[in-house]
Amino acid sequence: MNIRVQRALIAGGILIAGTIAEAHSQSVDKFESVRSEMRRFVDSGGAPSVAVSVAKDGKIVWEEAIGWADRERAIRATPNTMYALASVSKSLTATGIMVLVERGKIDLDAPTNKYLGSSRLTGLAGNSDGATIRRVLSHTAGLPLHSQIYYGDREYAPPPMEETIRRYGILVYPPGEIYGYANLGYGILDYVISRVSGKSYHDFMRDQVFLPLGLTHTAVDISPALEGVAARGYDANQRPLPGLAFDHAGASAIYSSAHDLVRFAMFHLKDHLADQRAILKDENIDLMHRVVPPAIDYGLGFTVRDGGARLAHTGGMPGASTLMILYPQRNVALVVLSNTSTSQTAVMQEFAIAREVGVALFPGDASVAVRGPVGAPGQGATPFAPNPELVGNWAGTLRTWQQTVTFRLTIAADGTATAQIGDQPPATLANVSFHERRLFGNFAAIMPTDDAHRWPHSLSLGLLLSGRTLRGEVDANSNADRIYFTLASYADLTKR
Repeated sequence: MNIRVQRALIAGGILIAGTIAEAHSQSVDKFESVRSEMRRFVDSGGAPSVAVSVAKDGKIVWEEAIGWADRERAIRATPNTMYALASVSKSLTATGIMVLVERGKIDLDAPTNKYLGSSRLTGLAGNSDGATIRRVLSHTAGLPLHSQIYYGDREYAPPPMEETIRRYGILVYPPGEIYGYANLGYGILDYVISRVSGKSYHDFMRDQVFLPLGLTHTAVDISPALEGVAARGYDANQRPLPGLAFDHAGASAIYSSAHDLVRFAMFHLKDHLADQRAILKDENIDLMHRVVPPAIDYGLGFTVRDGGARLAHTGGMPGASTLMILYPQRNVALVVLSNTSTSQTAVMQEFAIAREVGVALFPGDASVAVRGPVGAPGQGATPFAPNPELVGNWAGTLRTWQQTVTFRLTIAADGTATAQIGDQPPATLANVSFHERRLFGNFAAIMPTDDAHRWPHSLSLGLLLSGRTLRGEVDANSNADRIYFTLASYADLTKR
C-alpha cells in the first residue's frame, strides 16, 4: 500500500460529515439498504465477507453477515465470526490500560519508561520523560510511524519486545509537540500491561476486559481452537493469506466478532448492560473520549469529533478492513468488519455501508451522516512550493539502530528536491508537501539495516522544521508482494 494512503487509513482518521444525501425511501425492512450495500461489497469482489452490527439505546437492533468467512473451507460468515480488528484493537488495548489506571497501578502522566524496566524509550528529539502513558495513548509522545507484519509462511518471527523497543522505541519528535500515529506505541502499551499486571497481555485482556464485558468471541490472536470461528484474511486479489503476527500486538492483534465489538462500543456508550461488569467508572470512560492536545481529533484510543458527539476508530492491514462508530448523544453504535486487505475501495465501501445505517436509523437527519476518511497531508494538493525557510542545502545524519550515516537534503526554489543517504546516489523526492511544520516526501534509497534488507522497499520522510533544523523520521516502507514493514530511523539535519 502507498505509504501516504497507509498514513491516512491506519490512523483511523475518520471524518463524519454534517451533510447527507436525500433520505432513501424506507421498505418494510428498514435495513434493506444496508443489506444491499453489503451485497454490493461482496458481489463486486471487494471482500469475501462483511459483517455488520448496530446498537441503539442499549440493545442490538440489527446484525447480519454476508459471504465467506473461509472460502476454501466453505465456512459462511455470521455476526459471531471473529475478524481481525487491525487498528480498532487500539480502542480495546486503551481500555485495558485504563483498567490499570483506575486501579492505581498506572499513572497516565508518568513517563512510560517508568513501567518498562531495562527496555527504555530513547529520547532523540526530546526528553524521554515527556513520553507519558497519556501521550503514547494519544499518539502525541513523539514516536515514529512503525509496523512489522510477520507471516506464518515465512521463516522469521517477531523479536522479543525488549529488542523491538531497543531498535525502534525512539522519539523522533519532541513529546507533546505533534500528533503522529504510532503503532509501536500501542505495542509498548501491551508490554506495559504485561509488566504491570504480572500477566501476559493475552491473559490480562481476556480476564479483565473481554470476559467481564461478555465478549466471548474476542481474543488476542487466534488459537487453533478458535480457527473454525475466525475469518480467514484475504489479500486485495482475493488470495488467502497465512496467519499474521506483529511486534506491536496491542495495536493490531485483537480478533472480535461484529456482535462482540458492538457490545464493546455499548460499554463505551455507558449502557450498563446487565451481563457486563463495569470495568471502568463512567468518568474514566469520558476521559478516554476527550481529545489530547496537540492532537485535534484523537483521545485515548478513540478518534473524537464534534466535541465527542462522534467517536470512532478504523483499522486496516493485510486481510482486514474494519470500522467502528459511536454516537454517544444518540446512544447508537455500529461496526463494519471485513476480511479483505485494506484499500481505498474497501474503505469507501465500508463507509457506504455505515452511511446506510445512519439513513435507516434516522432518515433525513443530517447530523448522523457519514463520509469517507481524511486524506494524508498534502494528498491531492497543488505542486510543492517551498517557503524560503526550506530552500537550500541541509546536511546531517541518519541514525539507524545499527549505524549512523550521513544524510543530505537539497531543496530548490522551484520545489524540486533530492535526498542522499551515505554514499548512495542522490534520489529525487516525490509527493513532496509541507504541512504543520513537517516536510513529507518519498524517495528511492536503501535503509542500511539488516531487517529492512529482507524485502524491497522505498523510503519516506517526515521532518519537523524548527529554525535551521529539520528533525524527524525516515521510514523504510516495504514494496514487495505483501506489506511487511514500516521501519523508522532518526534524521537530524542543519541548514548549511
